[in-house]
Amino acid sequence: MAETGSSPGCLDGIRVLDMSRIVAGPFAAQMLADLGADVIKIERPKEGDDVRLVGPPWLPGTVRADRQSTYFQAVNRSKRSLTVDFTTSQGRELMLALIAKSDVLIENYKTGNLGRYGLGYEDAARANPGIVYCSITGFGQTGPLAARPGYDYLIQAMSGLMSITGHPDGQAGAGPMRVGVPICDVLAGQNAVAGILAALMMRGRTGRGQHIDVALYDSQLAGLLNPAAAWLNGQRPWPRSGNDHPSAVPYGVFKAADGFIMIATFTDREFGRFAAALGRPELGADPRFLTTETRLANRHALVDLVNDVVGTQPRAHWIERCARHDVPCGPIQSVGEALDSDQAQARGMTVELKRDDGVAVTVVGSPIKMSAVPPVYRGAPPRVGEHSDAVLRDVLGLDAAAVARLREAGVV
Repeated sequence: MAETGSSPGCLDGIRVLDMSRIVAGPFAAQMLADLGADVIKIERPKEGDDVRLVGPPWLPGTVRADRQSTYFQAVNRSKRSLTVDFTTSQGRELMLALIAKSDVLIENYKTGNLGRYGLGYEDAARANPGIVYCSITGFGQTGPLAARPGYDYLIQAMSGLMSITGHPDGQAGAGPMRVGVPICDVLAGQNAVAGILAALMMRGRTGRGQHIDVALYDSQLAGLLNPAAAWLNGQRPWPRSGNDHPSAVPYGVFKAADGFIMIATFTDREFGRFAAALGRPELGADPRFLTTETRLANRHALVDLVNDVVGTQPRAHWIERCARHDVPCGPIQSVGEALDSDQAQARGMTVELKRDDGVAVTVVGSPIKMSAVPPVYRGAPPRVGEHSDAVLRDVLGLDAAAVARLREAGVV
């Protein structure tokens, strides 16, 4: 599962400067922290990361002035917070000194913005040729849209994702629909982690770092998978299909006597097993439903038939029957039901972390399970500048007087 406290992780000894804000970059940095890296979150003095103010809801036990939105808690555990005003010459020099003693830098400012302050990749590489410098932006470092800002919702719209999500034309509520979580941010964050780990492996062979360019737009295009392949190889637009699967049936939501369940059959063999689970084994030999193609051609008749039978029994009955016949099936759960489920608890997917002021923060655990060196949780998401003194002392060797002078100057 995972360890709490100071246990070493796989990336023990790797220092990451997290100069990113909102979701994609912080999510990537949090994944590296889970794997054992020392992640120092660089924030603006007093204000901190913008997402601290994205509420309600607010973290229980805190007040709004403490800038503790629950959103911030999702992507910032196990980090140390250092405030630096890098727009000043002293702040810039402080950052370059930190870069010289770090392995990875993650930033998600608009293309070219950090370069204006002498903190772009070329500047960082002069301070530390081994630095792995990861830039996460809406549209990347090149191309006609490189200079534009881009949030997750915008990328969902422009990448084609919303065009294939939602109810089909002719149904109530038809039209483009966004995915309910910032999925483009999540994909970009995961791609950033993959690139960073690969770059660290290459640095182990060459001694040199490199610049990693991750775009939310690219990440979501790559995540389109079968709709993208259908267009690229057949010029076939992918339809909005609501809760139905365009290529399989029955594969969707069905109403049992006491609520909704999801049933998924993808192959002819699975459909045969499902027919048995349904108590209608003859359907597996029905010419209308014998193959994927014939089931799709007779989708409405099959869905109506399944709904008629499923509606006669409660959800637990069908979940048990489908499990017995090795057919994927489960309840439509709320977020709370999913997180509180026996499966989530058995997998260690919720973790309570305590701040030093006693406030408890519960986070979703790492999905990466490792047998030898598991992920680690080193602390709750930090308050703004909570670790400034410790980081400046431990990493740069500054004494209390030097830190006090930086505070007086408004640099930290």
